[in-house]
Amino acid sequence: MDKDRDAVEIAALSEALRISVGTFVRTTRTQADTLPQSRAETLGQLARSGPQSMAMLAASRGVSHQTVSRMVGELEQLGLVTREPNPQDARGFLIGISDLGWSHVTTDQRARQQRISAAIAAALTVEQRRDLEKLPAILDRLSAEIHARSS
Repeated sequence: MDKDRDAVEIAALSEALRISVGTFVRTTRTQADTLPQSRAETLGQLARSGPQSMAMLAASRGVSHQTVSRMVGELEQLGLVTREPNPQDARGFLIGISDLGWSHVTTDQRARQQRISAAIAAALTVEQRRDLEKLPAILDRLSAEIHARSS
């Protein structure tokens, strides 16, 4: 019986966490980002991982090659990404972030951080802030476990 109750409690906790994290991310982005979500996500992926081929970018974003190709074309027209020859594939290119793209990434990151900081200062007690300090490590551990189970 305890295993059944644990399973139900874990399922409820995982759903509540999924909803809360999703709401938090969407709310923060809509309040702070200067670019539409798909463009911001693509630039964010490039910022975290460095220049990538179209195939690598599609795989890392979990979208089709056509979707990435269209998005990269839009970002390129806006001057936010660069296209350089791929030294490992003479026919291919590596997509990277331009100086203007980095400016957008930095501005959006700073705006999100400021929004979150203001919310923490306004809404949380000192004790809640101490509890919140534990959350990044917990989420990182869950992310690593999810990744390990999907590999």
